[in-house]
Amino acid sequence: MRFDTRFSWSIGVVVLSICASACAAETDQDGWVSLFDGKSLSGWTQKNGTATYRVEGGTIVGKTSEGSPNSFLCTDKDYSDFELTFEVKVDDQLNSGVQIRSKSTADFHNGRVHGPQVEIATNGTAGYIYGEALDTGWLSEKLDDPKANAAFKNGEWNQYRVLAVGKSIKTWVNGVPVADLVDEKSKMNCGFIGLQVHGIAGGEGPYEVRWRNIRLKCLAASDKK
Repeated sequence: MRFDTRFSWSIGVVVLSICASACAAETDQDGWVSLFDGKSLSGWTQKNGTATYRVEGGTIVGKTSEGSPNSFLCTDKDYSDFELTFEVKVDDQLNSGVQIRSKSTADFHNGRVHGPQVEIATNGTAGYIYGEALDTGWLSEKLDDPKANAAFKNGEWNQYRVLAVGKSIKTWVNGVPVADLVDEKSKMNCGFIGLQVHGIAGGEGPYEVRWRNIRLKCLAASDKK
């Protein structure tokens, strides 16, 4: 069967238009937009799982649900090239993450959230990039940088910075460089931001993870840093 490249091109234009329109949201003078208003979950929708999300003291609190698969609180808008910053605090026993450029579609495992995930963990892997629900495993190839492994502070608020431009994904945890990835595996270049509460087995938890000060700045391809 002959593949119609005009159709493929038109789909690409639509995707880019969706991402561009998301970046047209109200921003401050420096181009930043707050994804979380500190008061409500407006602009976010939960996908997968039965973990709960609530707003408490200017933070989004995700709480595990026994026996639930991974749960995700996802932005209603999609983003492509951006700088993302947030603060996170997680119980020592819980693994979590933030999805970037991710999708949930009926034709992929009945809506399973999938895409690159910036790891939140207390085991030394915080800030590295994992392929959530993909066949890739870790997108980051090396996870053994001693400074990066020690960057996350257990029991404290941790500052993350994520820079995604084209295939380049870079992360910092508390100012320490962690991931510096050229993503050739995930094939994801536009999608939502998602806050993960990892699934837990029966008899565990409940555990919680908290996010605050979630801000994003859309970037052009020429804005690499």
